[in-house]
Amino acid sequence: MMASLSEEERKLFPLKTVSSVVTLIQSILKRTNEPDLVFISIVLGYIENTLTCNHIQAVGTKSSINFEVGEKFVSSTTKGCDFQEVELNVIEALCAKFKAIIKSSIDLTQYGCPTYATREIMKKVSDIIWNTLTRSYYKDRAHLQSLYSYLTGNKLDCYGVSLAVVAGCQVLGFNDVHLALSEDHTWLMFGPDSKDTVEVTWHGKGNEDKRGLKIDSGIQAKSWLYVAGNPVVCSRYTEVAAIVSSINPSISATTDSLEVTSLQQSLLWVLNDMGHLTHYPMALGNLADLEELNPTPGRQHCNHIFNEAIEVARRFYGNCHVYPYTYQGGYFYRNRMYKEALESWANAADVIRSYNYSREDEEIYKEFLEIANELIPFVMKVEGSGISARSILKDSECFAHLLRFYDGICQWEEGSTTPVLHIGWAKPLVNTISKFDAQVRSHVAISCSQMMNHDTEEIKPSPGKSMHSI
Repeated sequence: MMASLSEEERKLFPLKTVSSVVTLIQSILKRTNEPDLVFISIVLGYIENTLTCNHIQAVGTKSSINFEVGEKFVSSTTKGCDFQEVELNVIEALCAKFKAIIKSSIDLTQYGCPTYATREIMKKVSDIIWNTLTRSYYKDRAHLQSLYSYLTGNKLDCYGVSLAVVAGCQVLGFNDVHLALSEDHTWLMFGPDSKDTVEVTWHGKGNEDKRGLKIDSGIQAKSWLYVAGNPVVCSRYTEVAAIVSSINPSISATTDSLEVTSLQQSLLWVLNDMGHLTHYPMALGNLADLEELNPTPGRQHCNHIFNEAIEVARRFYGNCHVYPYTYQGGYFYRNRMYKEALESWANAADVIRSYNYSREDEEIYKEFLEIANELIPFVMKVEGSGISARSILKDSECFAHLLRFYDGICQWEEGSTTPVLHIGWAKPLVNTISKFDAQVRSHVAISCSQMMNHDTEEIKPSPGKSMHSI
């Protein structure tokens, strides 16, 4: 069962500062191997919603402090990193409400009081959550991932539903139920060895009928949505990391909350220092993004963390995750390191080439479309203006990265029932390739690999050799 707060932890209330929240979460993580997901999600959701949803009108007024960081404004609606006090009785009341919803709806004696969760129990918990939500989908809405959002507005996004089901199972005493996280979907693992799978949420519209079903290994094999069966399978600690990583500091499309950003960054460092991000590339990518915006004195440079996320994805997940490379590519792009950005994007395409595209891959499709049709053309425009001896347009390696990027997109489409490429992709491709002169292009060689997949092509710069095909 979940541990209650210690006396020292209770004395931290009312929470008034980022440091007090960090101290509280750190204490809980050190004290128990079964941290209370309900409590942690409600506390962090309360703070996030209070400082974002309730302070939209405050931005730009005399009570707010705005300063630009990168492409966003960071706003503080209070002095320093203080915020509205979080009272313990409010948090405890919300925790009790959630636990009452779960326990009053499920009689475990009807299931024989099992030691481990069953598919039927998990389907029942997901039904409870699902049937108490408002009748709308909130896939792209912010601040709907926490149990605070569920308890105060009956709204959750698809990740939030999965978290609620895991938390509900924890309330019932089933410690074998854990989140499985891909890059755009969540499902649950359960059973004596936590190897069985079950769908408990939706992805897109009209897929709620999947809840309770096992994930077919054939579906996982070539699906980016299921990362070829290589998700981040969470422990309780990793689930806390997922709660923290899912925090959204956005007040608006152009403004973030300083307090929420600081809280998320500090908690990610706590989790990292305790070793709970070692198998979680997405959380490392989030931490690296935060460090780029606001470096922590004495900490690793953000580029080191981006590289660490890539290494984790390669070592533990068969290099089946795309986002570590796009995180890194975005960093290089923002810092005008265009050659390195092209290489990162090509590496991302090398991952996606191993999948078959489906309409459920909308998010990663939009990511690659933005890279191909907005970011790369902008790079070409910048590099194509004026005369520069260091221009990437004179670098055959950059041309090789470009070809590898597009080749990965083409292979993603091969064998897929849904096409990827259309004329909107072709025009920027032709324009981009034409920016490189014939001499640069002639230094790129394409050779067929003789390894396991005989269709695989290796694209690399090779001075003195001609490119024989595209």
